[in-house]
Amino acid sequence: MKGLPLRPCLIAMAKFGDHPALPQALEDLLMEQVHTVFLKADCPPRVKQGSIGELRLVEVESEQNWDTLRLEAFQEELVELVEENRNRSDCFLEIDRKGCQVIQLGDLRISCAWPPFADAREITIVRPVAKLSLDEYELDSRLIERLADHHRGVFICGRPGSGKTTLAQAIAEYLDTDIGAMVKTMEAPRDLQLADRITQYAPLEGDLEKTAEIIFLVRPDFVIFDEVRRARDFEIFADVRLAGVGLLGVTHANSALEAIQRLIGKVELGLVSQVLDTIIHVESGQIQQVLELRMTVKPPTGMQEELARPVIEVVEFPSGKITHEMFAFGSEIAVVPVEGRKSGALSPIKMLARDQLAHIIQQWVGVQCQVQFKGESSATIYAPQNMISTLIGKGGENVRQLQDELGGMQLNIESFDEMPESLSMPKNKHWQDVSDQRSRDSRAWEYSNRGNKGRKNKPKKSRR
Repeated sequence: MKGLPLRPCLIAMAKFGDHPALPQALEDLLMEQVHTVFLKADCPPRVKQGSIGELRLVEVESEQNWDTLRLEAFQEELVELVEENRNRSDCFLEIDRKGCQVIQLGDLRISCAWPPFADAREITIVRPVAKLSLDEYELDSRLIERLADHHRGVFICGRPGSGKTTLAQAIAEYLDTDIGAMVKTMEAPRDLQLADRITQYAPLEGDLEKTAEIIFLVRPDFVIFDEVRRARDFEIFADVRLAGVGLLGVTHANSALEAIQRLIGKVELGLVSQVLDTIIHVESGQIQQVLELRMTVKPPTGMQEELARPVIEVVEFPSGKITHEMFAFGSEIAVVPVEGRKSGALSPIKMLARDQLAHIIQQWVGVQCQVQFKGESSATIYAPQNMISTLIGKGGENVRQLQDELGGMQLNIESFDEMPESLSMPKNKHWQDVSDQRSRDSRAWEYSNRGNKGRKNKPKKSRR
């Protein structure tokens, strides 16, 4: 199939609902409220239709023979449409690779795939089903004020089809029209439906990092970063934000907290709240939750004052209620809830300490242990008798190291034989110490029926 060269020029997307006329068989499938058309060789066509958050997949009856040759012919006609409409800045070949093409025709994004990339030839046509202004969301005025501040880093998160991109489009056009800001976008592929004067950038030479380098030369006030997915995307997001540009990213996550956790590990903890300070969770086209991040220095909830450290508070907006705390705990980054545990249950910080203790000890000596907290800053570790000296270390060196990793918590080490009955032995018998287990079961070694002692009551064989 003849392909068109990729166009490196700046491209503005089509107006909503505007595209060149497609082959009639395809136009017939783009019925009212149809969001996506799925065509696959030798399968009946299917469409997703409905409003945001209520899309349903429907099989369409058709007399058309949707075989491999027909789909290949349709694909060639779509590529020809791009060539015929080269005068339009919203008609171009976005991606052209072996086994895959992505075509933009006005407001339609068309993905074509064929073997060996796909198991059969298919065409997927996607178009927006809604275009809203920011006023239609009826947002709190304080949130709108945050969004208009170019010193912010914002995430819009949600599941596929939840309305993330629609909200990002509304915010971009609000910044452009009402605030009078210079807005640019970074997209792969370009998917947002925006006003002509908002320039949309694709990956330069296939690399969004190179796009970010060019972004700074055009002096934007705000950048919209659509589809932040891979680890490198989060790193690029951080680089652009730390350069002082207002940044709004769109990412997939089931909740606002999960969106924050996707950033952890890609950015140093001390920079997280500078890179990202507002997270908006969208579900069924509606904003379900808004969180903000605040950096402070204090002891995490459940720790003593002398254990103060940098803590990032996850705060509900606009109520100001703290829901979670993020801080360095040993070699890990902990994200723990502040409230919500059952009466008598361990606090999140203690549960975290218990799990990390057990993990570290198993790495050191290859055995499982049990941990019991005696107070807010002390705990007892129960381990096999023959491993206690190893855990303590020469002059208590190992215990001190454990205490330092846990923020100064005082630790005592005792054998399983001293463990209270309220605690259970490790479930995996492979990690149990034999002598401890026998002692615990009140069975002395000499009565274990092992060795020669077990034979003394047996009758002797007579000799002839």
